[in-house]
Amino acid sequence: MSATGSGYDLSVTTFSPDGRVFQVEYASKAIEKSGTAIGIRCSDGVVLGVEKAIISRMLLTSSNRRIHTVGIYNGIACSGFAADARQIVNRGREEAANYKSYYANVIPGNVLANRLAGFVHLYTLYWYYRPFGCSVLVGSYSPEGTPELHQIDPSGVSHSYYAAVVGKNKEAAKSELEKIDFRTYKCRDAVKEIARIIYKLHDESKDKDFTLEMTWACDETKSKHQLVPQDLLEEAVKNAKDLKAKEEQDSDDDDDDDDDAPPAKK
Repeated sequence: MSATGSGYDLSVTTFSPDGRVFQVEYASKAIEKSGTAIGIRCSDGVVLGVEKAIISRMLLTSSNRRIHTVGIYNGIACSGFAADARQIVNRGREEAANYKSYYANVIPGNVLANRLAGFVHLYTLYWYYRPFGCSVLVGSYSPEGTPELHQIDPSGVSHSYYAAVVGKNKEAAKSELEKIDFRTYKCRDAVKEIARIIYKLHDESKDKDFTLEMTWACDETKSKHQLVPQDLLEEAVKNAKDLKAKEEQDSDDDDDDDDDAPPAKK
């Protein structure tokens, strides 16, 4: 019974005999069907990028954003249910405003992430709530501090990363990111890398068309969280498409060579 969740998934407060909370696991499954979101912490800032599906050709690209600004120096990228993520963003803005009012200073990234993690965890403690169907990446770069990147999961767990991925292509993107030396990585390099990974993993035969949404907080922006300049984003997207086309062409050439090879002698 516990293997399928039958009888133990009716409430978020119910543990299965093997110690699992199935509604939290179901929330994680919902995130795996959403667009990929990537965050990279660099030596001079932090970059966030999200694959946002185009649900209609009439949709304005500026609507239903997947990356939001919280305060001045913090950005939140989300994967999963956008409506759920919006409530986390609203809570983050309240926390930033309260911290500013009480301490007369901007909220540090780790403080914001921990408070949001506590807020998300709250929704796993009471039977009349359901877990948030989203994961968020919190990127921060305050003028007095260093770049920070945190990931918050539906369970309310928060971890700090050099690079983090949530969404449908999480494992494949992680494999790409593990090759990077983040100690010397710059934000301009991260913009191109995020675009390359998202376009490389996008399956045109199965996935919907998408737009690439990307923001950063770095030395170039004086630590403020802003949209990546359009010219830089377009250059990164063009480079990503060219690399993907070249890889597909090389793959086709290899297949042709295999077809032309003479049969092995018995």
